[in-house]
Amino acid sequence: MSDLRIAPVDGDAMLRQWRHVHNVIVPPDELSLDEVRERSGRHQLRNAYAGDALVGCSTVRPPQGEESVATVIARVLPEYRRRGFGSALYEDGLTHARVLGARAVRTVVLTANGAGLRFAERRGFVEVDRYVAPEDENEVWLTLQLAGFEVSGT
Repeated sequence: MSDLRIAPVDGDAMLRQWRHVHNVIVPPDELSLDEVRERSGRHQLRNAYAGDALVGCSTVRPPQGEESVATVIARVLPEYRRRGFGSALYEDGLTHARVLGARAVRTVVLTANGAGLRFAERRGFVEVDRYVAPEDENEVWLTLQLAGFEVSGT
């Protein structure tokens, strides 16, 4: 894992790579390149590489609301899982959430993504909401909040 590099998405090539990982992991929410460009203006998008190989991506949505809740989402391509890449992406996202002033952290997982749900639960996330997509009632999304999130310096 020493060769893992996490880099902010910059330029169309990296946007396409981020989109690829997102669309592989979350096929019901497939995004166009234009949608990814729009997201990159609102959220921090990062790609993860092991050497030259793209292994994953992440999203950090800035803190919102009175509770200053940031959303951190880490995605790892199936062939690269269980090697610590997801943990590194997640920790990187938590660091950025703290820098942005988050007082709470959430993540969003499609229930069909059992590996993603187990990953979040092992790190202390608990369900706070669920959402059924109106276009497909089989798509159930969970919003999970990190229990015990502490902001540095408090």
